Amino acid sequence: MPIQLRQANPQDLDALCGLERACFTEDGFGRRQLAYLLTRAHGVAWLIEEDEKHVLGYAILLLRRGSASGRLYSFCLDPAARGRGLAARLLEALRNIAIGRGLNRLTLEVRVDNPAAIRLYRRNGFQCLRRLTNYYADGCDAWYMVLGLMDEKPPSER
Repeated sequence: MPIQLRQANPQDLDALCGLERACFTEDGFGRRQLAYLLTRAHGVAWLIEEDEKHVLGYAILLLRRGSASGRLYSFCLDPAARGRGLAARLLEALRNIAIGRGLNRLTLEVRVDNPAAIRLYRRNGFQCLRRLTNYYADGCDAWYMVLGLMDEKPPSER
């Protein structure tokens, strides 16, 4: 079954809400938050899908005007689709978007009790910079992670 990456749009809202419910408990986004992120936030949302119908995951990269830093704000992959290298493909797509926009780094926060996500980010060049105490609603700490992009070339120059 063909896998493709594409920019998310408002018609993907139901699929993204379903992924949020499947992946997160307390800290997931609600429908209104996701709608805002898809339509009004300054950033990009990308998804990975199978057969142009079944959304397997999505990611949102927020951009700040005048900043050379982007924030990986949400990253979600259907638990049933894990272990197929799809998260790495989605992360690479966001890295290429960031490089193409001239950003010099990506940042993110991840729960300290999510070793699979931490491994994914580390394998893809992110480094833990500091621990954020009591970051999530349930009191769990987070790692603040950073990926430097300054030595990367835009996708068109590779």
